[in-house]
Amino acid sequence: MNNKRKICVVTGTRAEYGLLTPLMKEIMKDEDLELQLIVTGMHLSPEFGLTYKTIEKDFKIDKKIEMLLSSDTSVGISKSMGLAQISFAEAYEELKPDILVVLGDRYEIFSAVSTAMIYRLPIAHLSGGELTEGAIDDSIRHSITKMSHFHFVATEEYKNRVIQLGENPNTVYNFGEAGLDNIKILDLLSKNDFEKSIDFILDKKSLLITYHPTTLDDINIIEKDFKIILEELDILDNTSLIFTKANSDEGGRLINKMIDDYVKLNNRKAICFTSMGQIRYLSALQYVDAVFGNTSSGIVEAPSFKIASINIGNRQKGRVQSSSILNCTNERESIKEAIIKLYNPKFQSKLKTTINPYKQENTSFKIKEILKNIKLKEIIKKSFWDIK
Repeated sequence: MNNKRKICVVTGTRAEYGLLTPLMKEIMKDEDLELQLIVTGMHLSPEFGLTYKTIEKDFKIDKKIEMLLSSDTSVGISKSMGLAQISFAEAYEELKPDILVVLGDRYEIFSAVSTAMIYRLPIAHLSGGELTEGAIDDSIRHSITKMSHFHFVATEEYKNRVIQLGENPNTVYNFGEAGLDNIKILDLLSKNDFEKSIDFILDKKSLLITYHPTTLDDINIIEKDFKIILEELDILDNTSLIFTKANSDEGGRLINKMIDDYVKLNNRKAICFTSMGQIRYLSALQYVDAVFGNTSSGIVEAPSFKIASINIGNRQKGRVQSSSILNCTNERESIKEAIIKLYNPKFQSKLKTTINPYKQENTSFKIKEILKNIKLKEIIKKSFWDIK
């Protein structure tokens, strides 16, 4: 008889999979735990790189949950969420996990969690309490917090916010960002090997660019803002531009088409990837001057490499930030000023002292230990924690 505690992890995007990988490896190593893995969302889409194939090299996938991703409109995404919810119910009935583990704030995760709540399945949520005021993710993240039973947050500020949402302090753990363990456990590429792996030689300067749609904005605003960004990047001399494509949020396909069109016309200075994979992406952070755009990676991972991030617009507004972050608006002059400051010798010198507020030691191991030992009896019956 198998008495192992079954820990079911759900992943729907390349970014969140990378952050969950060290924790999944810790679960696999523990003889008292059984890892179950459900893959959904962009991982199963040819348009977004069929990244489930990369996952299969490291983990056994127990269930693949297809979602209708042929549309990035509000109607299409809502239908995808409904389809996912039906499939998650069937998956939980078959797998019978003891705990569900999710990370972040995306709509496919909302479907996984809302189904688990109805199923009375204990839910562990990573990266709660954060703010991203420029995206609908903010509301989704806080909703997931309210449906979850224990919480692994990345900073003390985020811990306090989860408690403010009415969660018992005894169920909220500040162990730092689990994904940062990757920097320690992965064998990152040398510069020469990295350039070979992307078939591209870096120029004197280089930027790693990821820009996601600001989902609270109109599609016309997203197009206008990204057009300005491309124009400002285009005038940079001796600068390699490495684009990673946007996700499946509303407006993502528009951004990706604009990237493709730009790279076709500028293939000597620009290159793009649907997905770079963890090792290549983190290796890139060793050799670029900055992460450029509005991705959480620029806030959470880049500071560990003592490089800057040019964070554009409001998508990441509200997140705890290190001194290496250069915030700017979507206006042309603001972007210009941020790029000028990036290469200012005084600012470059300060980067050497960057401290990453998300980094703690052995984060994934600490989370795994809680998942292994926490008592699950009565945990479903939550009470609202009032702040006295």
